[in-house]
Amino acid sequence: MARSAILSIVHRANVNRDSILDSARTTIAAVVSMWLARLLKMPEYYWAPISTIVIIQSTIPPRTLGWQRFVGTALGAVLGAALATFFRPSVPVYALGIFICGLLSWLLNVGAAYRFAAITLSIVLLIPHTRPPWIIGWHRFLEVSLGIAVALAVTLVWPSAKKTV
Repeated sequence: MARSAILSIVHRANVNRDSILDSARTTIAAVVSMWLARLLKMPEYYWAPISTIVIIQSTIPPRTLGWQRFVGTALGAVLGAALATFFRPSVPVYALGIFICGLLSWLLNVGAAYRFAAITLSIVLLIPHTRPPWIIGWHRFLEVSLGIAVALAVTLVWPSAKKTV
């Protein structure tokens, strides 16, 4: 009785083999990423599995998105740490940081990395931390980079059945 009810729900929800495999692939990648980050005692370990999920579940090819996220995170971490070192967080400082992220992204010909640079700058600059800004920026970069590396490794070993754009 219960089995037929579950199968009926699965059938109506259009759950198929690809859906199950994609869910399993994402779960394994996210858990491996979290486990490694915790094993390495990363202070904000949750950024690693979040980054893994962002890469694995995107319709953008993983290497392209991984590169954009890597470059953007590095740019945002450095700029956010520099601003937080010399200025107190305020609307003008934040606006200047976001604007500079955009300009640098375009000047360095990595315009698609802008969103990740702006997100990282926001995290490093706006969230109150107990450690110096350079340490926060470095940790953020390492945590995100670990998540990207795990996602790229998983997509290499277990490619998605979904089409990317």
